[in-house]
Amino acid sequence: MTQQIPGHELLYSGKVRGLYAPLDPTTGERDDSRLLLVASDRVSAYDHILDTPIPDKGAVLTQLSLWWFDQLADLAPHHVISTDVPAVVAGRGVYVRRLRMLPVECVARAFLTGGGLKEYEASGTVSGVRLPDGLVDGSRLPEPVFTPSTKAPAGEHDQPISFEQVVELVGPRLAEQLRDLTVAILQRGNEIAADRGILIADTKVEFGVDPGQLAAALGTTPEAAMNDEIGWAAVDPAQVEVVLADEVLTPDSSRFWRASEWAPGRTQTSYDKQVLRDWLTSPASGWDKASDTPPPALPADVVELTRARYVEAYETLTGQPFSLP
Repeated sequence: MTQQIPGHELLYSGKVRGLYAPLDPTTGERDDSRLLLVASDRVSAYDHILDTPIPDKGAVLTQLSLWWFDQLADLAPHHVISTDVPAVVAGRGVYVRRLRMLPVECVARAFLTGGGLKEYEASGTVSGVRLPDGLVDGSRLPEPVFTPSTKAPAGEHDQPISFEQVVELVGPRLAEQLRDLTVAILQRGNEIAADRGILIADTKVEFGVDPGQLAAALGTTPEAAMNDEIGWAAVDPAQVEVVLADEVLTPDSSRFWRASEWAPGRTQTSYDKQVLRDWLTSPASGWDKASDTPPPALPADVVELTRARYVEAYETLTGQPFSLP
Protein backbone atom coordinates (compact mmCIF):
# COMPACT_ATOMS: atom_id res chain seq x y z
CA MET A 1 0.00 0.00 0.00
CA THR A 2 1.33 3.44 -0.94
CA GLN A 3 2.32 5.62 1.99
CA GLN A 4 0.66 8.97 2.63
CA ILE A 5 3.05 11.71 3.78
CA PRO A 6 1.69 14.85 5.48
CA GLY A 7 2.39 18.02 3.51
CA HIS A 8 3.00 16.10 0.29
CA GLU A 9 0.90 14.97 -2.66
CA LEU A 10 1.55 11.55 -4.17
CA LEU A 11 2.30 11.95 -7.89
CA TYR A 12 3.48 8.47 -8.82
CA SER A 13 3.85 5.05 -7.25
CA GLY A 14 6.19 2.64 -9.02
CA LYS A 15 7.27 -0.91 -8.30
CA VAL A 16 9.61 0.24 -5.55
CA ARG A 17 9.60 4.06 -5.36
CA GLY A 18 7.04 6.78 -4.83
CA LEU A 19 7.27 10.40 -5.98
CA TYR A 20 5.66 13.16 -3.94
CA ALA A 21 5.28 16.90 -4.52
CA PRO A 22 5.84 19.11 -1.44
CA LEU A 23 2.85 21.36 -0.67
CA ASP A 24 3.03 24.95 0.50
CA PRO A 25 1.80 24.86 4.13
CA THR A 26 -0.10 28.14 3.66
CA THR A 27 -1.65 27.84 0.22
CA GLY A 28 -1.55 24.08 -0.32
CA GLU A 29 -0.03 24.64 -3.76
CA ARG A 30 2.56 22.24 -5.12
CA ASP A 31 6.24 23.10 -5.18
CA ASP A 32 7.10 22.08 -8.73
CA SER A 33 10.83 22.73 -8.41
CA ARG A 34 11.54 19.59 -6.40
CA LEU A 35 10.17 16.18 -5.54
CA LEU A 36 10.36 13.81 -2.60
CA LEU A 37 11.62 10.42 -3.82
CA VAL A 38 10.89 7.58 -1.39
CA ALA A 39 12.17 4.01 -1.68
CA SER A 40 9.87 1.42 -0.14
CA ASP A 41 10.67 -2.06 1.12
CA ARG A 42 8.61 -3.51 -1.74
CA VAL A 43 10.42 -5.90 -4.02
CA SER A 44 9.62 -6.93 -7.57
CA ALA A 45 10.58 -10.02 -9.53
CA TYR A 46 9.62 -11.16 -13.02
CA ASP A 47 7.47 -8.01 -13.46
CA HIS A 48 5.42 -8.74 -10.33
CA ILE A 49 5.42 -6.75 -7.11
CA LEU A 50 5.64 -9.37 -4.39
CA ASP A 51 3.32 -9.37 -1.40
CA THR A 52 6.28 -9.84 0.96
CA PRO A 53 8.49 -6.79 1.65
CA ILE A 54 12.21 -7.00 2.44
CA PRO A 55 12.81 -5.13 5.72
CA ASP A 56 15.16 -2.09 5.43
CA LYS A 57 15.56 -2.57 1.69
CA GLY A 58 14.41 0.97 0.88
CA ALA A 59 16.90 2.48 3.30
CA VAL A 60 19.76 0.33 1.98
CA LEU A 61 19.06 1.37 -1.61
CA THR A 62 18.76 5.06 -0.71
CA GLN A 63 21.86 5.18 1.48
CA LEU A 64 23.96 3.23 -1.03
CA SER A 65 22.86 5.51 -3.90
CA LEU A 66 23.85 8.56 -1.86
CA TRP A 67 27.28 7.04 -1.26
CA TRP A 68 27.72 6.29 -4.97
CA PHE A 69 26.58 9.76 -6.05
CA ASP A 70 29.58 11.11 -4.11
CA GLN A 71 31.95 8.62 -5.78
CA LEU A 72 30.66 9.57 -9.25
CA ALA A 73 30.37 13.33 -8.77
CA ASP A 74 33.16 14.13 -11.24
CA LEU A 75 31.51 12.03 -13.97
CA ALA A 76 27.96 13.39 -13.82
CA PRO A 77 25.87 15.71 -11.63
CA HIS A 78 23.08 14.01 -9.68
CA HIS A 79 19.54 14.94 -8.77
CA VAL A 80 19.72 14.97 -4.95
CA ILE A 81 18.99 18.31 -3.26
CA SER A 82 18.63 17.33 0.40
CA THR A 83 18.28 14.39 2.78
CA ASP A 84 16.41 16.55 5.31
CA VAL A 85 13.07 14.80 4.82
CA PRO A 86 9.98 14.08 6.95
CA ALA A 87 10.79 11.75 9.84
CA VAL A 88 8.34 9.14 8.58
CA VAL A 89 10.62 8.50 5.56
CA ALA A 90 13.99 9.26 7.16
CA GLY A 91 16.72 7.18 5.55
CA ARG A 92 14.45 6.14 2.68
CA GLY A 93 13.60 9.53 1.20
CA VAL A 94 15.50 12.33 -0.53
CA TYR A 95 14.45 15.63 -2.06
CA VAL A 96 15.49 15.68 -5.70
CA ARG A 97 15.47 18.05 -8.66
CA ARG A 98 12.46 17.92 -10.97
CA LEU A 99 13.78 16.60 -14.26
CA ARG A 100 12.51 15.63 -17.69
CA MET A 101 13.69 12.06 -17.99
CA LEU A 102 15.31 10.82 -21.18
CA PRO A 103 13.36 8.03 -22.95
CA VAL A 104 16.07 5.36 -22.71
CA GLU A 105 16.95 2.74 -20.10
CA CYS A 106 20.73 3.04 -20.07
CA VAL A 107 22.38 -0.33 -19.42
CA ALA A 108 26.05 -1.30 -19.51
CA ARG A 109 27.54 -4.79 -19.11
CA ALA A 110 31.02 -5.78 -17.98
CA PHE A 111 30.18 -9.50 -17.74
CA LEU A 112 27.86 -11.71 -19.77
CA THR A 113 24.78 -13.06 -17.99
CA GLY A 114 20.98 -12.79 -17.85
CA GLY A 115 19.16 -11.49 -20.90
CA GLY A 116 22.44 -10.54 -22.53
CA LEU A 117 23.59 -14.16 -22.37
CA LYS A 118 20.37 -15.39 -24.00
CA GLU A 119 20.77 -12.97 -26.89
CA TYR A 120 24.45 -13.88 -27.27
CA GLU A 121 23.68 -17.61 -27.38
CA ALA A 122 21.13 -16.96 -30.13
CA SER A 123 23.03 -14.46 -32.26
CA GLY A 124 26.54 -13.84 -30.93
CA THR A 125 25.57 -10.25 -30.14
CA VAL A 126 24.16 -8.16 -27.29
CA SER A 127 22.04 -5.17 -28.38
CA GLY A 128 23.62 -5.48 -31.78
CA VAL A 129 27.19 -5.44 -30.43
CA ARG A 130 29.21 -8.38 -31.79
CA LEU A 131 31.02 -10.29 -29.01
CA PRO A 132 33.86 -12.84 -29.20
CA ASP A 133 33.02 -16.51 -29.67
CA GLY A 134 33.16 -18.97 -26.79
CA LEU A 135 31.78 -16.82 -23.99
CA VAL A 136 29.73 -18.48 -21.23
CA ASP A 137 27.57 -17.38 -18.32
CA GLY A 138 29.73 -15.10 -16.17
CA SER A 139 32.43 -14.38 -18.78
CA ARG A 140 34.16 -11.02 -18.43
CA LEU A 141 33.73 -8.98 -21.61
CA PRO A 142 36.81 -7.55 -23.35
CA GLU A 143 35.45 -4.10 -22.46
CA PRO A 144 32.11 -2.88 -21.08
CA VAL A 145 29.37 -2.53 -23.68
CA PHE A 146 26.33 -0.25 -23.81
CA THR A 147 23.18 -2.37 -24.11
CA PRO A 148 20.21 0.00 -23.78
CA SER A 149 16.53 -0.83 -23.70
CA THR A 150 13.20 0.88 -24.16
CA LYS A 151 11.28 2.43 -21.29
CA ALA A 152 8.15 0.34 -21.44
CA PRO A 153 4.80 1.51 -20.02
CA ALA A 154 3.75 0.05 -16.68
CA GLY A 155 2.99 -3.65 -16.93
CA GLU A 156 5.00 -4.15 -20.11
CA HIS A 157 8.56 -5.43 -20.60
CA ASP A 158 11.50 -3.23 -21.51
CA GLN A 159 12.88 -4.35 -24.86
CA PRO A 160 16.59 -4.35 -25.77
CA ILE A 161 17.48 -1.84 -28.49
CA SER A 162 20.62 -1.07 -30.46
CA PHE A 163 22.72 2.07 -30.22
CA GLU A 164 21.38 3.05 -33.64
CA GLN A 165 17.84 2.96 -32.20
CA VAL A 166 18.96 5.20 -29.33
CA VAL A 167 20.25 7.63 -31.97
CA GLU A 168 16.78 7.58 -33.54
CA LEU A 169 15.21 8.36 -30.16
CA VAL A 170 17.46 11.17 -28.93
CA GLY A 171 19.80 12.11 -31.78
CA PRO A 172 23.48 11.23 -32.21
CA ARG A 173 24.99 13.72 -29.77
CA LEU A 174 22.80 12.84 -26.79
CA ALA A 175 23.05 9.14 -27.65
CA GLU A 176 26.85 9.28 -27.51
CA GLN A 177 26.73 11.15 -24.21
CA LEU A 178 24.36 8.61 -22.65
CA ARG A 179 26.50 5.70 -23.87
CA ASP A 180 29.77 7.19 -22.64
CA LEU A 181 28.36 8.19 -19.25
CA THR A 182 26.74 4.79 -18.66
CA VAL A 183 29.93 2.90 -19.49
CA ALA A 184 32.04 5.30 -17.42
CA ILE A 185 29.76 4.81 -14.38
CA LEU A 186 30.07 1.02 -14.62
CA GLN A 187 33.85 1.26 -15.06
CA ARG A 188 34.21 3.58 -12.05
CA GLY A 189 31.92 1.33 -10.05
CA ASN A 190 34.05 -1.71 -10.80
CA GLU A 191 37.29 0.15 -10.04
CA ILE A 192 35.97 0.92 -6.56
CA ALA A 193 34.09 -2.34 -5.94
CA ALA A 194 37.01 -4.56 -7.03
CA ASP A 195 39.07 -3.31 -4.09
CA ARG A 196 36.22 -4.41 -1.83
CA GLY A 197 35.74 -7.91 -3.25
CA ILE A 198 32.71 -7.20 -5.46
CA LEU A 199 32.29 -7.50 -9.22
CA ILE A 200 29.55 -5.42 -10.86
CA ALA A 201 28.37 -7.51 -13.79
CA ASP A 202 26.00 -4.94 -15.24
CA THR A 203 24.01 -1.89 -14.25
CA LYS A 204 21.05 0.24 -15.30
CA VAL A 205 21.06 4.01 -14.87
CA GLU A 206 18.62 6.77 -15.76
CA PHE A 207 19.28 10.33 -16.82
CA GLY A 208 17.22 13.50 -17.01
CA VAL A 209 17.62 17.15 -17.87
CA ASP A 210 16.47 20.34 -16.18
CA PRO A 211 13.18 21.49 -17.79
CA GLY A 212 14.33 25.13 -17.66
CA GLN A 213 17.48 24.33 -19.61
CA LEU A 214 15.48 22.15 -22.00
CA ALA A 215 12.96 24.96 -22.56
CA ALA A 216 15.76 27.41 -23.39
CA ALA A 217 17.33 24.92 -25.81
CA LEU A 218 14.02 24.34 -27.61
CA GLY A 219 12.61 27.86 -27.37
CA THR A 220 9.57 26.83 -25.35
CA THR A 221 8.27 27.08 -21.76
CA PRO A 222 9.51 24.96 -18.84
CA GLU A 223 6.03 23.45 -18.46
CA ALA A 224 5.94 22.47 -22.12
CA ALA A 225 9.47 21.09 -21.85
CA MET A 226 8.36 19.02 -18.87
CA ASN A 227 5.10 17.68 -20.24
CA ASP A 228 4.92 17.88 -24.04
CA GLU A 229 6.35 15.44 -26.55
CA ILE A 230 10.01 16.31 -27.17
CA GLY A 231 11.99 16.18 -30.40
CA TRP A 232 15.13 15.08 -28.58
CA ALA A 233 17.27 15.02 -31.71
CA ALA A 234 16.92 18.82 -31.88
CA VAL A 235 18.38 19.28 -28.39
CA ASP A 236 21.96 20.59 -28.29
CA PRO A 237 23.77 18.70 -25.49
CA ALA A 238 25.93 21.78 -24.96
CA GLN A 239 22.80 23.62 -23.78
CA VAL A 240 21.52 21.02 -21.30
CA GLU A 241 23.20 19.23 -18.43
CA VAL A 242 22.58 15.49 -18.35
CA VAL A 243 21.80 14.60 -14.72
CA LEU A 244 22.08 11.17 -13.08
CA ALA A 245 18.74 10.34 -11.44
CA ASP A 246 16.76 7.66 -9.61
CA GLU A 247 19.24 5.18 -8.06
CA VAL A 248 22.76 4.16 -8.99
CA LEU A 249 24.85 0.99 -8.55
CA THR A 250 22.50 -0.67 -6.06
CA PRO A 251 21.56 -4.36 -5.76
CA ASP A 252 18.25 -3.48 -7.49
CA SER A 253 19.77 -1.70 -10.48
CA SER A 254 22.90 -3.84 -10.84
CA ARG A 255 24.21 -7.37 -10.51
CA PHE A 256 26.78 -7.62 -7.70
CA TRP A 257 28.89 -10.78 -7.49
CA ARG A 258 31.36 -11.98 -4.87
CA ALA A 259 34.73 -11.65 -6.57
CA SER A 260 36.28 -14.46 -4.53
CA GLU A 261 33.68 -16.93 -5.84
CA TRP A 262 33.51 -15.75 -9.46
CA ALA A 263 33.82 -18.66 -11.90
CA PRO A 264 32.56 -18.37 -15.50
CA GLY A 265 30.29 -21.15 -16.64
CA ARG A 266 27.96 -21.27 -13.67
CA THR A 267 25.59 -19.11 -11.63
CA GLN A 268 27.52 -16.60 -9.49
CA THR A 269 27.03 -15.81 -5.80
CA SER A 270 25.14 -12.52 -5.91
CA TYR A 271 24.25 -9.72 -3.52
CA ASP A 272 21.00 -8.84 -5.23
CA LYS A 273 17.48 -10.28 -5.27
CA GLN A 274 18.62 -13.36 -7.19
CA VAL A 275 18.05 -15.23 -3.92
CA LEU A 276 14.31 -14.71 -4.11
CA ARG A 277 14.22 -15.14 -7.91
CA ASP A 278 15.82 -18.56 -7.48
CA TRP A 279 13.26 -19.54 -4.85
CA LEU A 280 10.34 -18.37 -6.98
CA THR A 281 11.45 -20.53 -9.90
CA SER A 282 12.25 -23.57 -7.72
CA PRO A 283 9.83 -26.44 -7.06
CA ALA A 284 9.59 -25.24 -3.45
CA SER A 285 7.51 -22.20 -4.43
CA GLY A 286 4.99 -24.14 -6.48
CA TRP A 287 4.72 -21.13 -8.81
CA ASP A 288 4.77 -21.25 -12.60
CA LYS A 289 6.50 -18.13 -13.95
CA ALA A 290 4.71 -18.58 -17.30
CA SER A 291 1.28 -18.49 -15.66
CA ASP A 292 -0.95 -15.46 -15.04
CA THR A 293 -1.07 -16.12 -11.32
CA PRO A 294 0.82 -13.79 -8.95
CA PRO A 295 3.85 -15.17 -7.10
CA PRO A 296 3.35 -16.65 -3.63
CA ALA A 297 4.46 -15.01 -0.38
CA LEU A 298 8.14 -15.47 0.41
CA PRO A 299 9.12 -17.71 3.32
CA ALA A 300 10.90 -16.11 6.27
CA ASP A 301 14.29 -17.65 5.49
CA VAL A 302 14.28 -16.26 1.92
CA VAL A 303 13.31 -12.81 3.23
CA GLU A 304 16.07 -12.94 5.84
CA LEU A 305 18.72 -14.06 3.36
CA THR A 306 17.70 -11.43 0.80
CA ARG A 307 17.88 -8.67 3.43
CA ALA A 308 21.28 -9.96 4.57
CA ARG A 309 22.62 -9.82 1.00
CA TYR A 310 21.45 -6.21 0.55
CA VAL A 311 23.00 -5.15 3.86
CA GLU A 312 26.20 -7.06 3.08
CA ALA A 313 26.51 -5.24 -0.25
CA TYR A 314 26.12 -1.87 1.46
CA GLU A 315 28.61 -2.62 4.23
CA THR A 316 31.15 -4.24 1.91
CA LEU A 317 31.14 -1.33 -0.53
CA THR A 318 30.97 1.60 1.88
CA GLY A 319 33.03 0.13 4.71
CA GLN A 320 30.35 1.41 7.11
CA PRO A 321 27.90 -0.56 9.26
CA PHE A 322 24.33 -0.23 8.08
CA SER A 323 21.97 1.47 10.50
CA LEU A 324 18.67 3.27 10.16
CA PRO A 325 18.83 7.05 10.74
